This record gives sequence, structure tokens and C-alpha cells, in this order.
Amino acid sequence: MAKPAPAPAETPSVADFEHSLDELEQLVGRMEGGELSLDESLASFERGIGLYRHCQQALDQAELRVRLLLDPDAPDNAEPFESQP
Repeated sequence: MAKPAPAPAETPSVADFEHSLDELEQLVGRMEGGELSLDESLASFERGIGLYRHCQQALDQAELRVRLLLDPDAPDNAEPFESQP
């Protein structure tokens, strides 16, 4: 019996996503507090951009996985998600 292929190493895990989002929220809170120096603010902003990109990649991967599950033969034809009011 064949083993399922492991997930690619670059695919972020749910725990990674949660950790990155939590760190991003903490960075934003510190920056909004207005007590950081200019250098600290720039470093925090740079780190925040990296965290944001990591989170966005994880969300894109999750959406792709859902599309593949909904219609494995034609994931590009799957209907987009509707936001709930």
C-alpha cells in the first residue's frame, strides 16, 4: 500500500499561521502604542510585512486545498467563497 506524499515543506501549517498572526497582532499593538523609536518602528514594520506575507501565503494554500476538495478535476472552475454578512 502506497503512503500518501508528505506536504511540501514550504506549505505553512495551521500552527505556523496562528503563531504568525499572533505575532503580527502584537507588533501592531506595540506600534500603535507610539512608544517605539524610529529604528524599532521600522524593524517592526519590516517584520510585520514578512508575517503578513506568510499569513497570506497560508490562506492562499488553504483556499487552494478547499477548491481541490470541492472539485478535484477542475479546481479553477470552483465557485469563489461568498462572504457572510
